[in-house]
Amino acid sequence: MAWLMLLVAGILEVVWAYAMKQSDGFTRLWPSLVTLAGMFASFVLLAAAMRSIPLGTAYTIWTGIGAVGAFVVGIAVLGEQVNAMRIVAAVLIVCGLVMMKLASD
Repeated sequence: MAWLMLLVAGILEVVWAYAMKQSDGFTRLWPSLVTLAGMFASFVLLAAAMRSIPLGTAYTIWTGIGAVGAFVVGIAVLGEQVNAMRIVAAVLIVCGLVMMKLASD
């Protein structure tokens, strides 16, 4: 259950990062509210997951899901640039996440 909470917390990190971008510096109400609600829910789930997952593992995986997820949303939704170096960087992050998960068992 802790791993599922951590996964959802990471996905919510992507949600709040995207909403923050859409909030235009917290000048738009609804995206700002989604940002704050997403942050709160993400932190609560991360904290709950940390009850049984070590800090280093939980935090690394949470931020990694957020980083790679924001990268994918940026490309797919916001039309951000795609190049080989950015893709390699994202793949390396994912490899690090897999290694962290394997090392925690």
